[in-house]
Amino acid sequence: MTSITYAERRSQIEHYFDRTAAETWSRLTSDAPVSRIRATVRAGRDTMRDTLLGRLPADLSGCRLLDAGCGTGALAVEAARRGADVVAVDLSATLIDLARSRSAGVSGRGRITFLSGDMLAPALGDFDCVVAMDSLIHYTSEDIVAAISGLASRARDAVLFTFAPRTPALAAMHGIGRLFPRSNRAPAIQPIAEQTMIRLLVEEPRLAQWRVAPLRRVKNGFYISQALELRRP
Repeated sequence: MTSITYAERRSQIEHYFDRTAAETWSRLTSDAPVSRIRATVRAGRDTMRDTLLGRLPADLSGCRLLDAGCGTGALAVEAARRGADVVAVDLSATLIDLARSRSAGVSGRGRITFLSGDMLAPALGDFDCVVAMDSLIHYTSEDIVAAISGLASRARDAVLFTFAPRTPALAAMHGIGRLFPRSNRAPAIQPIAEQTMIRLLVEEPRLAQWRVAPLRRVKNGFYISQALELRRP
């Protein structure tokens, strides 16, 4: 994952969340009042997070889990409550500071290590499970396959991730987004047809030992995301 495309996009995302959108993201992932549009995104993300967590055991004691692109840490906190030893990593140091402060005093049998950096770094080690919720939606299908292959090489049981499915509704929302000043917009989402994403994963030699299966697609207002699961047979 050293392609220029990935590196440039990663830099854009880091800049966006650290400088442009830090306050917005803080409000979106809290209980603070937000606009009706952002409320649909909040609700959609809550549903998707519950979907991914629902694919994990209720008791995660002894499980080492990577929350790849953890944002403000909601999924990491719930996994730790179930007993997991969580490594929660995000490009944005601002979001990591917020996640760390929000997790302070949260009770649970597990623990969380928050880190700012590249979620694909091999130095993070090996894991039982990897979850990447909405942290790959800005990348091309080729970069997503490369990212998942790298994560799967360090996962024992499961890799759960989401991507932006190519739908007419998402195309329409992209059109609306172009009406806003570029400086206020997040890095562009890369919609990918579900069957294309599955086919690319199935055809990837590095993933030959994994079974790929679609999970739930969550559509709620301005939030659209598709979950996929990789498990060893």
